[in-house]
Amino acid sequence: MHGSAPAHVAVVGAGMVGLSTAWFLQEHGIGVTVVDRTGPAAGASWGNAGLLTPAFTMPLPEPGVLRYGVRAFLDRSSPVSVPLPGDRRLWRFLGAFASRCTPGRWRRAMAVFNEVNRVSLDAYDRLVDGGVAAPVKKAEPFLAACTGEAGRRHLLAEFERAAATGARLSYDLVDGDELRSLVPILSAEARSGVRVHGQRFVDPPEFVAALAAAVTARGGEVRSGFEVARVHDRGAPGVVLTTREGDGIEADAAVLANGAWLNALARPFGVRRLVQPGRGYSFSVRPEPMPTRPVYLPEQRISCNPLGDRFRVTGMMEFRAADAAPDPRRVRTVVESARPMFTGVDWGARREEWVGSRPCTADGLPLVGASNSPRVRIAGGHGMWGVVLGPLTGRLLAESLAGGETPALLRHFDPLR
Repeated sequence: MHGSAPAHVAVVGAGMVGLSTAWFLQEHGIGVTVVDRTGPAAGASWGNAGLLTPAFTMPLPEPGVLRYGVRAFLDRSSPVSVPLPGDRRLWRFLGAFASRCTPGRWRRAMAVFNEVNRVSLDAYDRLVDGGVAAPVKKAEPFLAACTGEAGRRHLLAEFERAAATGARLSYDLVDGDELRSLVPILSAEARSGVRVHGQRFVDPPEFVAALAAAVTARGGEVRSGFEVARVHDRGAPGVVLTTREGDGIEADAAVLANGAWLNALARPFGVRRLVQPGRGYSFSVRPEPMPTRPVYLPEQRISCNPLGDRFRVTGMMEFRAADAAPDPRRVRTVVESARPMFTGVDWGARREEWVGSRPCTADGLPLVGASNSPRVRIAGGHGMWGVVLGPLTGRLLAESLAGGETPALLRHFDPLR
């Protein structure tokens, strides 16, 4: 491309990251074709919590995580699940991850997150103002509910560590009675909490579907059932994306945004950082009365979000293959952890049980930017934060493709690091 903007870009992956990239490329007048092996929002973008919470968007490798890692081997109720014996690739990832769970490395990574957290929600405003027909709701306030003072102190300590690195946080303390006045289905076990300001939430399937519709309405193509097996860089003519069956798509450039399946396509272009599936589980219930705002249970690491007529409950971090069958035990773990905190919920009437793979990196930072080919860009490795950071990723990557210069924020996320 030699610094000039491509006329047509093929985007691999129709989740929040891929579709946001396509939409922002269109803002620069660039034609797009988005391909996905299943369809829009079929992966981690479908069943996640849908919380747009910069206050909680922090690097996953942090000293406290090691405690959960030990529990994963000893306690079946742990929010982290590491299968035994595992495989070499997983253990290599976990070793690299553990080496980054130090206070100093966390502070440096958190300083990066502070930069993106200050502007991440602005990209959502751009999408909605530009015609993406799905609501972005204010969670005013966003509630974190704890069983007592110990749990709340732990959460406040996290906030204080983040604030020491420059994070901008606005919150105040509430007691159990005030929590229940805001979310009546919280039980007497919710004895203390934190009210966090400036957060938002979305219905992930609804928003991603609206994003796909907007890309299509503006002349883009979204092709489902197109599983890319190889990206061939032909040099100046561009790239060809091919399936195992031999179907192909030609474009001037490609963006690889296929989540937990990123490594296979990105490795030929110099990307050596492992992307490890960290699988989350969710399901929906219909409590009485239906909450109107999200609730986070920090001690249990469970997020709950009202999505119209249902209440989505999300939890777990399971390190297994992305395509492995769902493990019903993980759903039961989430149920048994959440059950004491709520009343008025028929946990046996669960619907939409789901497992999806978050694409995690060992250092907790996404892989966004150029590969060793000027025609192939990378957009992945967001871990738990693909929904909150997806639109910002799309905006920055589109700017780099359209203008030929790397936005300052992307310097932290070099896929070749």
